[in-house]
Amino acid sequence: MLNKKSIEYLQSLVECHGGPGYEQDVQQLFRQRIKACCQRLDTDRLGSVVAVRNPKGSPRILLDAHADEIAFVVKHIDEQGFLHLAASGGWDAEVVVGQRVLVHGIEGPRPGVIGKKAIHLMDEAERSKKSQLDKLWVDLGARDGEQARQWVEIGDSVTMHAPFTRLLNNFATAKSFDNRAGLFVVSETLRGIKKTKAAVHGVSAVQEEIGLRGAVACAYLVEPDIAVAIDVTHANDQPDGDPRKVGDIKLGKGPVIVRGPNVCPTIFERLVKVAKKGKIPHQIAASGRGTGTDANVIQLSRGGVSTGLIGLPLRYMHNPCELLSLEDLESAVRLLVAFVESY
Repeated sequence: MLNKKSIEYLQSLVECHGGPGYEQDVQQLFRQRIKACCQRLDTDRLGSVVAVRNPKGSPRILLDAHADEIAFVVKHIDEQGFLHLAASGGWDAEVVVGQRVLVHGIEGPRPGVIGKKAIHLMDEAERSKKSQLDKLWVDLGARDGEQARQWVEIGDSVTMHAPFTRLLNNFATAKSFDNRAGLFVVSETLRGIKKTKAAVHGVSAVQEEIGLRGAVACAYLVEPDIAVAIDVTHANDQPDGDPRKVGDIKLGKGPVIVRGPNVCPTIFERLVKVAKKGKIPHQIAASGRGTGTDANVIQLSRGGVSTGLIGLPLRYMHNPCELLSLEDLESAVRLLVAFVESY
């Protein structure tokens, strides 16, 4: 069971706001959490943080999770005071409509809502169409464009405003478990390692949601022998779940150890071996190609990296109410600590 301090840290991570390129506040939380247990703490030129335990050890292991969340940036402020947005990451416009947001502007975050024409005012053709991001706007309550521009500038980041909430059966919901849950696992793994011969590099990577950008630079910088990326993955235990698409993945049954061409077979086998030895709950999933996670670019860095991938089962990905099992996070930490300590 995660202790109170760990839960409070997780809550601070998921309630923090950090879209791609705007991850600074998240990185500060990460640094504060792990600074006491690491011998080195660096920030690269893109803003990714690299925390190192046992820097002179061997082999060199990289544990990666990305810090950013899907977000928006302000593209235009019209004369009525409404903000028009550009997406940073893969949004489903249907889940965006009517959501509360924070606009991270000149004087700090300002609350707003995402607006759309009310259904009562739509004609029949409009009602039959899916929502489109370029037809939505943010309403700050501003009188006009002049007042809005006192608080907001072009390029300001906009993120969802949704609290961390505990649910039944040790489940929880929040806006950015993708991938603050993975970042939590990296933090707690770094803190939990007791003894290893390996040099362990914990990476909080930036800009994953717009092209795995931070991981490219970090993998080149660290030059690891071994890497494990930690990210969320789709659970299928919901009314429309289909195990033929994502595998038979359930919340509360443990982290997912991924197998396929994006994963080194020996790393996969070692993760499974330590999970079985430690009686750590885990699940297996397969991917027949590059996974769309940081593992994809880490594996290809320099002359190649022996890479593994851990997925944290998640419902409602890229949604303000992402949902997971806290027990899966605890099991993922146990798995990664055991993996690192096996060297």
